[in-house]
Amino acid sequence: MELSYCTNVHPAEDLDGVLDQLTRYAGPARRAAGLDRLGVGLWLPAPLAHRLAEDPGARDRLRAGLAAEGLEVRTINAFPFTSFHAEVVKLDVYRPDWTDPRRADYTLDCARVLADLLPEGAVGSISTLPLGWRFPWTPAEDDAATAALDRVSTGLRELRDRTGRTIRLAIEPEPGCVLDTVDDIVEWLSPRLGPGRLDPEFIGICLDTCHLAASFADPVETVRRVGRAGIRFPKVQASAALHIADPARPDAREALTAFAEPRYLHQTRALAPDGVVLRVDDLPDALDEAAGLRTDGPWRVHFHVPLHLEPEAPLSSTTDVLRRAVAAVRELPDGDSAHLDVETYTWTVLPGGAGDLVEGIAAELRWATGELLGDPAGAAPGDARSAAASGAVGVAS
Repeated sequence: MELSYCTNVHPAEDLDGVLDQLTRYAGPARRAAGLDRLGVGLWLPAPLAHRLAEDPGARDRLRAGLAAEGLEVRTINAFPFTSFHAEVVKLDVYRPDWTDPRRADYTLDCARVLADLLPEGAVGSISTLPLGWRFPWTPAEDDAATAALDRVSTGLRELRDRTGRTIRLAIEPEPGCVLDTVDDIVEWLSPRLGPGRLDPEFIGICLDTCHLAASFADPVETVRRVGRAGIRFPKVQASAALHIADPARPDAREALTAFAEPRYLHQTRALAPDGVVLRVDDLPDALDEAAGLRTDGPWRVHFHVPLHLEPEAPLSSTTDVLRRAVAAVRELPDGDSAHLDVETYTWTVLPGGAGDLVEGIAAELRWATGELLGDPAGAAPGDARSAAASGAVGVAS
């Protein structure tokens, strides 16, 4: 597996800003993690993606900036369209959805950029949203989204024929969306893949392990089901959710309240004693004393926790789901071709702040190298934790 970290943690919206990210964060994080080279999962806002797709000189500047810092690109995060660091993002991250032609245009722009930046002989991946937010969503909208994805599938095939570069689109299930879980996307994709339909060579699933954990699904069986369905994992986003074993504890509500920040949506799920997963769309809703989630079973919150940091009790993180999911993907026949992208975009909204972001990213990369890729040169979890420099409230080093 090729390891990278996703640059959607940074707010840049133009080429100069992206180049500054590489110099200020990505290159220093690579060196601090002790890596000879490092992948970056680029996030390109739609206007910048279009400029790069149309301007070879701009792509040359980006390529030179990557090379100067010992970086390479194999994957792009095309989920947020733009303004991912606005004061309030929430539901805006799902707009435009796959019924809007701008979504397909943006995705194909990203594919053109990635095809030109890929290392020789490499395959690329692009992650995208799971159609859109779940309501409103009608059969007509479903048909429009399918047609848009067919357009992208065809465009990716034509791009390979023209350039020799294979780029795969990876649809990322997320809580609250039309395709909420991995099971949802398998059921949706399976009848749409095949000759004369969406091409399984170019359309697959992005497995975000925070989202997977939030669904309370068994990670190994979930991955194996995707394999049995003949669907690829072009990309795995290495991420961890918040877990609360006993939300009825008096200190649990106080600990969770610190994570109920206003920028991003933090979908929250509860596992009832009968095995039913109960759902609310944001953490403040779950904490509402009158109408919140029941507390007689564990909760999980869509809040990407830095991989190497264990939250203070009564909270914990779902890194065990991450470990098991990645191991299961690697057991698939083509599992090691998946791109493993560390995606902790929440550093700046952690309780207490981000701390030293370069060192935090480097510590996550060391953790991922040692814990997920089985590299004996990777740091042990204790080493990664001791190297972290986060002053976040409610997160233990």
